[in-house]
Amino acid sequence: MTPAQLSRTVLHTVRRAVEADELCVDVPERVKVQTPPRPGCGDYATNVALQLARGRGAGAAAGIAEVLRRRLVSAPGIAAVGIAGPGFLNITLEAGAHEQLLGGVLEQGAAYGLGDGLAGVRARFAPADEVRAALVLHVVVGLVEGCGGSADVEVGGEVVAVRGAGVDGRELLTRLGSDAARWALLRAAAHDLPDLDPGRLLSQREGNPLFRVRYAHALAHRAVEGAVDGGEGADDAVLLGLLGDFPRVVEAAARHRAPDRVARHLVVTADAFLAGTRRKRLAEATGIVLANGLRLLGISAPKRI
Repeated sequence: MTPAQLSRTVLHTVRRAVEADELCVDVPERVKVQTPPRPGCGDYATNVALQLARGRGAGAAAGIAEVLRRRLVSAPGIAAVGIAGPGFLNITLEAGAHEQLLGGVLEQGAAYGLGDGLAGVRARFAPADEVRAALVLHVVVGLVEGCGGSADVEVGGEVVAVRGAGVDGRELLTRLGSDAARWALLRAAAHDLPDLDPGRLLSQREGNPLFRVRYAHALAHRAVEGAVDGGEGADDAVLLGLLGDFPRVVEAAARHRAPDRVARHLVVTADAFLAGTRRKRLAEATGIVLANGLRLLGISAPKRI
């Protein structure tokens, strides 16, 4: 079960609870599920109960969460549902759902992460001349189209606003090369200045996030050649959640014109892989996600470093 499928399951559960008069709320257009911030909180978490309880007073979210918990726990593919804090739902999937997720990643391969979440959306963007703005615009157009939307660049369109790099594009390429330059300009949030220090960006050490992402990608390929599939490790759940969350991150990056979301997701995915096990199917799926994410950013993904 992917996060998108789980999101639809939760949304369907809300709708069914409303139809059964167990809840009196407006059914939202979509429900967000994401990987919990720390281990031990299930595979995914959603704040839908808090969202539905806005303006209803203290304790309302907990009551809504309990209604949804009772229904969700019997849904196919879900092993357990817990309530945390004021009304967060922590969802644990059945073991078979993890294998289903891996199978989906391996089957889709280079297409994994793309989808039709923006089908019917036509975005119009204003041209950009400054090096960082132009690069972000180019990547955002690709993200929108990769999520099923269409994008045009024309005078009078939407401005993709980012802080300028403060450096000439040719100078940046000379100092950093294409991959490191792209990473520097795309990883920083729109309102932040990019870190353009060659000493950090070109370092082949753990302190360089781009190195960790590319190293994890190369290591995943080596692990596929030498690993033997076995049982699921205790630390696999975090990585599985991140792999499953990748399509949602890509769509969110397209909607919010924020390719930095993809870059940050690649870093946490790489770190989770480097800290965990080397199961063959899990390593192969991780390699696919890292390669696909780097490709969306226009950055190469070498198989050997």
